[in-house]
Amino acid sequence: MKIAIVGGGIGGLALALGLHQRGISCDVYETVPEVREIGVGITLLPHAMTELAALGVQAELEAQGIENLESVFFNRYGQFIYREPRGRHAGYAVPEVGIHRGKLHRALLHAVRQRLGDDRVHLNHRGVGIEQDESGATIAFQTAAGEPLPSVRADVVIACDGVNSALRRQFYPDEKVAFAGINTWRGVTVHRPILTGKSYVRIGSIETGKMVIYPIVDNVDGQGNQLINWVAEIRQEGAAMNDWNRPGDAADFIEIIKDWRFDWLDVPALIRGAREAFEYPMVDKDPIPRWTFGRLTLLGDAAHPMYPRGSNGSAQALIDARTLADQLAQGGDPRDALTRYEALRLAPTAKVVETNRTVPPDFIIMKADELSGGKPIEGSIDDLISQDELRRISDSYKTVAGFSLAALKK
Repeated sequence: MKIAIVGGGIGGLALALGLHQRGISCDVYETVPEVREIGVGITLLPHAMTELAALGVQAELEAQGIENLESVFFNRYGQFIYREPRGRHAGYAVPEVGIHRGKLHRALLHAVRQRLGDDRVHLNHRGVGIEQDESGATIAFQTAAGEPLPSVRADVVIACDGVNSALRRQFYPDEKVAFAGINTWRGVTVHRPILTGKSYVRIGSIETGKMVIYPIVDNVDGQGNQLINWVAEIRQEGAAMNDWNRPGDAADFIEIIKDWRFDWLDVPALIRGAREAFEYPMVDKDPIPRWTFGRLTLLGDAAHPMYPRGSNGSAQALIDARTLADQLAQGGDPRDALTRYEALRLAPTAKVVETNRTVPPDFIIMKADELSGGKPIEGSIDDLISQDELRRISDSYKTVAGFSLAALKK
């Protein structure tokens, strides 16, 4: 059986490793001509790390990232709202790790090349279309520059080519990304450790400005400073959508957080000290009724693009990869395996897409703002809402996303 994976991101590489573990060969076709460590940070939640551990890369990723001790929520006045332990510190068998996205991608790519062979990874191959007949599928490819390449014949094609998937567009030609006026800016800054030095911090909400801050490299300069990943978000009525490919500019959003100077962190100074920054729109797509079309199916962001909240996009792609590898390993007509995979994953991922839009993890802060009327909290957060109630909000999200402690202990 010849399997073509179109897209060599996190989901595509994890699928290749999962298939190899099950004795199934495949080829990975990736658009970029050269793989470089680009981008910023990513958090590997327990359900993501569970999948990565099963693929044999946990130790390497732990060594290259920082294990989170806690998740802490503050309002935009820097007042404490809620804290909870994370990963192993919360009773999970695996850690929660903050890591540079480029290091995660490089570790997966190295594992694929080492186990499957260099000849199984084809760079500078952008999948642009597919045709099918009773005996197989033919994929049309171009270089990253748009020059035609020889087509490839396969028994199964897995589209792992991201939110702007060209193969998905063939079946949903009129579809557009859903933009609701939320823009984001992401960057990394060399900075002294914040709080415990292993804290995942959320401040504010998208309605009035929000920051997500966590470390991804320890002692980055030999002087005890860390590489701190940060994300700024804001919803603005009538806002134009940020560009995907343009460097971020602090001037575009610094006004929103200019007064966020707390006794535990000077947020404007963190932003102004960035090594590099990028701008992105916060977009997703409405869930679709079908991923599988004969010998082709969708995986990861090509199947279920979701708001990058709660670090769930990569986790869901990793679960997709393991589920699909399991189904293909059962043998028989591969088209039946693709159909079974879709039946197992379509509804759960649609629920995560919906929840990331409506009740994301930072709903905890939104709830506190609602109860305080958007003003500084007088006294303690406990005068407005109990920690048990806030914990229930947090646990509800974990259940929907598939990383409740009970689910991962099964």
